[in-house]
Amino acid sequence: MQVTETKTEGLKRDFTIVVPVADIEERVNSRLKELSGTVRIPGFRPGKVPAAMLKKRYGDSVMGEVLEKTVSETSFQAMNDRGLRPALQPKVEITKFEEGSDLEYTIAVEVMPDIEAVEYSGIKLERRVAEVEDSVIDETLQRMAEGSKSSEPIAKARKSKKGDIAVIDFVGKVDGEEFPGGKADGYHLELGSSSFIPGFEDQLIGAKPGDHVEVKVDFPKEYGAENLAGKAAVFDVDVKELRTSVPAVIDDEFATKAGMESLDALKKAVRDEHEREYKSIGRMHLKRSLLDRLSEMYDFEVPEGLIDQELEAIWTQFEEQRKQNPDAVKEEYGDKSDDDIKAELREISERRIRLGLVLAEVGQSNSIKVTQEDINRAIMAEARNYPGQEQKVVEFYQSNAEAMNSLQAPLLEDRVVDFMLELATVTDKTMSREELMAEPEEAPAKKKAAAKKAPAKKKPAKKAPAKKPAAKKE
Repeated sequence: MQVTETKTEGLKRDFTIVVPVADIEERVNSRLKELSGTVRIPGFRPGKVPAAMLKKRYGDSVMGEVLEKTVSETSFQAMNDRGLRPALQPKVEITKFEEGSDLEYTIAVEVMPDIEAVEYSGIKLERRVAEVEDSVIDETLQRMAEGSKSSEPIAKARKSKKGDIAVIDFVGKVDGEEFPGGKADGYHLELGSSSFIPGFEDQLIGAKPGDHVEVKVDFPKEYGAENLAGKAAVFDVDVKELRTSVPAVIDDEFATKAGMESLDALKKAVRDEHEREYKSIGRMHLKRSLLDRLSEMYDFEVPEGLIDQELEAIWTQFEEQRKQNPDAVKEEYGDKSDDDIKAELREISERRIRLGLVLAEVGQSNSIKVTQEDINRAIMAEARNYPGQEQKVVEFYQSNAEAMNSLQAPLLEDRVVDFMLELATVTDKTMSREELMAEPEEAPAKKKAAAKKAPAKKKPAKKAPAKKPAAKKE
């Protein structure tokens, strides 16, 4: 085999490879000999079929198989002999081949860069920490109490006002005809909660028990039920009773209803949950700081092909976001052209790839791996997000290699980050809850790179929630 390097530009390499005809013929004859022991041709015992007959019958298919295998093996050998690691599948073109002559082909390939080791103990970082204050516990308990509030009748006769709970019977009609889901008896509606379509609750403010109110509204154009979207509707509403909300009393009984033995146990559980949240946020900021520091330390060339792949993924996500939420995209990018936006996203893509290569190199050089136990925990954590479908989620990951890889990749990244943080010099910085939650000041490209995520992999669909009454706002 003769290998000639014809181009060296940064990470791009071009080669011309010539494989002698004798090697090709040897491979073909070897393959035909293998076939002779398995093929069955009338009049010949297995292994006794003449080579000429085998070549005539199977020669073309064997030659194609041999060429493909030869190109794969010799191109790999050419890369391996030179210590080159392809970043992507090489582009191969057969430039010369005729039966009885040498095989000549070219390879165009981008190779992985060499990444120099860095003394990570020299990296200095700050970890954000915050104490869970008693006021935060009280606020959380108060929200829990609001969510568990009950109601009681308003004793004094008066007109309804915002915040009251009106107990109503109603029948909705479009073009004089009742529609499915537009009728209910004894429905408890909190006025001002915006739980029904716009304008419905406003027309009940000022009503008294015993009143009949004709409520006229228009269903929103984007309403979930197509047969009602944009339609004018009339609801005949009878106000049966007015009630007022009564927040739950935060005591031991309240804690018991929440599944705790006592109020003190509930407070401790709430505190523990906030501490876990604070710790998670602190680690997120610490990881981001580490990646920013690594981005400053490493400035090697990144394979263009990998950047193009990452940019394509980010651009697909961007277009989906622009389609679903154009106002948010407009606010972020203003009147920038697609070319200008792509240029920004390309910077993000390059940063991502470079940092990914650094982390991969650290993981490989230090034999950092993800254990099966780690993977099982991650799968179970994901399964808990789909109540009633846990087994389906587990089977989904077990049968889908791409999904399993998408699960392992962040686990390995976190393992590598933890390894580097152990070697770095990390000091705690105590701050308030507000400071902990605040975004750090960053360069625009870094901020976008941290905020944008890779497109989510397909997962089992969550169970759809029960449909609301048609009168409610979807």
